[in-house]
Amino acid sequence: RAGLALRHGGGAPRARPAASPSSSSSSSSSGDGGASRALDTSLFVPVPLKPGLGGAASEDVGAELTRPLDKGEVLKNLNKFYKRKEIQRLGAENGLDARLFHQAFISFRKYIMESSSVSADLHIILNDICCGAGKVSLPGHVDDLFPFFLRHAKQIFPMLDCMDDLRKISDLRLPPNWYPDARAIQRKIIFHAGPTNSGKTYHAIQRFLSAKSGIYCGPLKLLAHEIFQKSNDANVPCDLVTGEERVYANEDARQAPHVACTIEMCSTNTPYEVAVIDEIQMIRDPARGWAWTRALLGLCAEEIHVCGEPAAVDLVTELMYTTGEEVEVRNYKRLTPLTVLDYALESLDNLRPGDCIVCFSKNDIYSVSRQIEARGLECAVIYGSLPPGTKLEQAKKFNDPDDPCKILVATDAIGMGLNLCIRRIIFNSIVKPTVNEKGEKEIDSITTSQALQIAGRAGRFGSSFKQGEVTTMHRDDLMQLKEILSEAVPPVKAAGLHPTPEQIEMFAYHLPDATLSNLIDIFVSLSQVDGMYFVCNIDDFKFLADMIQHIPLNLRSRYVFCTAPLNRKEPFVCTTLLKFARQFSRNEPLTFDWLCRHTKWPLAAPRNIKELVHLEAVHDVFDLYLWLSYRFMDMFPDAVLVRDIQKKLDDIIQIGVCNITKLIRASQSAAAPGTAEVVSEDFPLSRTKKDARVVSDHQGAASPEALSVAVEAAGLRRAKNLRPRPGSRREDLKSYGRGSLANRLLQEGLLTQEMLRQLESEWQDQHRNGRYGFGSKRGDQHSSKEVGKKRK
Repeated sequence: RAGLALRHGGGAPRARPAASPSSSSSSSSSGDGGASRALDTSLFVPVPLKPGLGGAASEDVGAELTRPLDKGEVLKNLNKFYKRKEIQRLGAENGLDARLFHQAFISFRKYIMESSSVSADLHIILNDICCGAGKVSLPGHVDDLFPFFLRHAKQIFPMLDCMDDLRKISDLRLPPNWYPDARAIQRKIIFHAGPTNSGKTYHAIQRFLSAKSGIYCGPLKLLAHEIFQKSNDANVPCDLVTGEERVYANEDARQAPHVACTIEMCSTNTPYEVAVIDEIQMIRDPARGWAWTRALLGLCAEEIHVCGEPAAVDLVTELMYTTGEEVEVRNYKRLTPLTVLDYALESLDNLRPGDCIVCFSKNDIYSVSRQIEARGLECAVIYGSLPPGTKLEQAKKFNDPDDPCKILVATDAIGMGLNLCIRRIIFNSIVKPTVNEKGEKEIDSITTSQALQIAGRAGRFGSSFKQGEVTTMHRDDLMQLKEILSEAVPPVKAAGLHPTPEQIEMFAYHLPDATLSNLIDIFVSLSQVDGMYFVCNIDDFKFLADMIQHIPLNLRSRYVFCTAPLNRKEPFVCTTLLKFARQFSRNEPLTFDWLCRHTKWPLAAPRNIKELVHLEAVHDVFDLYLWLSYRFMDMFPDAVLVRDIQKKLDDIIQIGVCNITKLIRASQSAAAPGTAEVVSEDFPLSRTKKDARVVSDHQGAASPEALSVAVEAAGLRRAKNLRPRPGSRREDLKSYGRGSLANRLLQEGLLTQEMLRQLESEWQDQHRNGRYGFGSKRGDQHSSKEVGKKRK
């Protein structure tokens, strides 16, 4: 027993603190402004330990030396050990905050109580405590369990033993040091600052074309493709590199001295004479900002030409100060005047050739485009989920002076990447669903930066319109739009960062039992950044990591699958990624035939909006295949064949978009056969579009509460400048079964007759039971709480 090196008798043992700092304390800050971050120990998932089942001779040594343990007495003493303040203090000194201490104790107690035998040294200590050895100082005996408890805690929480290493790996305070090639040269930074349509990018591209070698980095495939086309048209050989595509200027696939790429694809190892980074203000983007930070700090070019809003000048200057590089700022003014009109459009009868109505949802796009064509006018349609080829064709149709299409209906996708001949921008709405830094969905007014980016598309220099105009659809939105446009754009304050595959691999080495999602969470929790940086939102990454966690993949492959660019709101695309990963894990190539079977190719032209949306999702699946084919060429071998059918699918989608009003009518007739057609001036362009979007979001739960939320959401649309009409909520809900609101939602394709019948039945049941009555106090409280949640 003496050989166990355990102190029996009075006083608590002086347990030696672990090398790692307390997990409940904040991480240290460096003198260069490192941000202190308290560790979130809720992210630590305990590794399960199986209790000892006995059977081996060595496992019975403790009982042979002493006697079998009385589990009742053991339980009493373990609980006494847990309540000791001195033990809790020792736990904190060794990295166990209250949460971890409690979890570790529960596991430790379960391990002892469920084991048929424990190690000899632990058995002897437990026996001494239960028998009351050294009764004079009996309370001190339970303290002798601490070394065993700490050993168990480190087994279930292995990060306790390597906290210092984990903190060093996740230290993001000196991003410039990640790019030694760029630091080895003295780069010249030139910031071209100005609003939309000021010629700032034009001047940067001219320098790009005159250089011996160069790289253009843009936020969109359309922009990269435009520069690729311009360069080769100017007899400057230029390659195109996006996540899904590689196009070489040289027929023998030799790398050209110039390359146009999406910003995530830029190489930080290849030397260039000139680099152009477009839309630098996106360095603050919560999801993609890290790509601009990487390009700005890491591109190995003699000249870096940065283009964007003046609001980003100060941050870029500060970032370059940390690299020892000076920034030359060249300011530009808009080349054509832009006027905010003193009147709103108010009616689609007032449309003129060259008008563009900007909406912030597909439902608005569908509604507005149908009403325009009901007036005998032809319109082009552009929104974010359309394939690039379809967007270009719609833009070409709108720009063509000989084409009868003179009206454009679009989302904010026109803000960049397309050259459009627009006379007047008309905001159908000035509120937009957004995702904040925490990944939470919000509905708020558009920002000054967004408003300027969209409004600036009117009156493009070199087009047939020498002056741009901007207004709103609704009179009460116009004053607020003027206020938004008159405000200064807030300065860009921080640049995005994202953990690299190498950093995650090092984390996994220390925490081999953690899931990838858990590794990312712990990394972000431990990470330290200074005031000029922030860690980008990783919700999409975690979503995919959790989705494919059960599939056996090595860490690097798993990481690549989780960085795939897809919209997690598209079930078909997410399901396809899951199937890709499963077949990849079996080492079975994803062939062209397999993909055709999965997507049911060939596909016919869409007959309604639902089929058009599905075709867009199939196009995204083809994009996903091509994206993976450049990362796992042997497992996704048929990229050429897939690209061919993707072009054919693009043509099919173009047919659908050209006939979009027919598809809308088909969808509405299918959704509401026999209902009267409602084409009014006030509804499709009115505030109640927010109601429609919320109903659409809650289609899977057709209930009175969902309808209530939908109606209440109308208040959000006009929160800043409209007062809700008293009793309007009650009137709308009273009429939902037979009145105009039901017809309108049916016409929009947001409700079906079956959903309507279910809503009516459930509402009547609730009303009979006295629940959620409009006259009741409870109903009013429920309403106010829901509105409060939405506003938050």
